[in-house]
Amino acid sequence: MTDVQHDPERRVAIVTGGARGIGAAITTALARSGVHVAAGYSSNGKAAEDLAGKLTAEGASVSVHQGNVGVPEDCQRVVGEVLEAYGRVDYLVNNAGVTVDKTMRRMSVEDWHAVLRVNLSGAFYMTKPVLDHMLERRFGRIVNISSVIGQMGNVGQVNYAASKAGLFGLTQSLARETASKGITVNCVAPGYIETEMVAAVPPEVLEKIVAKVPVGRLGQASEIARAVQFLVDDDAGYITGSVISVNGGMDM
Repeated sequence: MTDVQHDPERRVAIVTGGARGIGAAITTALARSGVHVAAGYSSNGKAAEDLAGKLTAEGASVSVHQGNVGVPEDCQRVVGEVLEAYGRVDYLVNNAGVTVDKTMRRMSVEDWHAVLRVNLSGAFYMTKPVLDHMLERRFGRIVNISSVIGQMGNVGQVNYAASKAGLFGLTQSLARETASKGITVNCVAPGYIETEMVAAVPPEVLEKIVAKVPVGRLGQASEIARAVQFLVDDDAGYITGSVISVNGGMDM
């Protein structure tokens, strides 16, 4: 855990999967805006420490926390670490996700549960220990990162699509439960974003994907981060239970 000097008046965010790809962009945007970001990671500690070091050198406030969001005890521990060190959690961004892509005929029960455990149950496991704290303070911003695949489906991704679609129902239900208590719960659904994961796709396949995007390009992780920044802002308190699609027009 990288520790930094902390201002008790500074907003505090937890970003799961906050060290790489979209998560790193969200961590960067929030940290540069003056928020203290507790960036969660599961296995790539070097990437997390490198990002935290870079942002801290810029004068931002970042700490890193190891934990697997698919393990409830890890989630409770990480939230406890942040509350003990910084005294508050204002924003929770449930971004961590995994893929195990196979057609349903070839998908094992273990493949199914591996993705649901992290992508959907992980959002529940992280939100649960944060929620009581937010309710006590009567303020909170929860943003779940879903996917255009949860809206459209995709061949070879029944587990991933189901997990991301499930986040819509979680978001809307929790939003109804907390709307009168100062807490907003919203969802951002990215399309195909230019990350390491997408960069590994064969060029001919990537070309076909881009051809289906009306704006004619992949999205940037920074564009997802801007949507998250908008939703966690103090002035976004009248927006809850919403899904913001950032997909270049793939699903309208």
